Amino acid sequence: MSIRVNLDRVLLERRMSLTELSDRVGVTLANLSILKTGKARAIRFSTLDALCRELGCQPGDLMTFEHGPGDGGEDGEGDGG
Repeated sequence: MSIRVNLDRVLLERRMSLTELSDRVGVTLANLSILKTGKARAIRFSTLDALCRELGCQPGDLMTFEHGPGDGGEDGEGDGG
């Protein structure tokens, strides 16, 4: 299983820099960079709320779920042993 972060695409569509977004939402540039590169392990709902508010988007615009190896494919069931 994998959550893919699409922050770079959303920023590009809105012609906004990561620095500008950082200033607007009050999240450090370093933390936004970690999120953008997909290295973040978690995100606070307050941060997600601020990002969506400033970018004029929904959480699903920023993140998508992708099935990965060994997670059971599209039906969500494991390999069952």
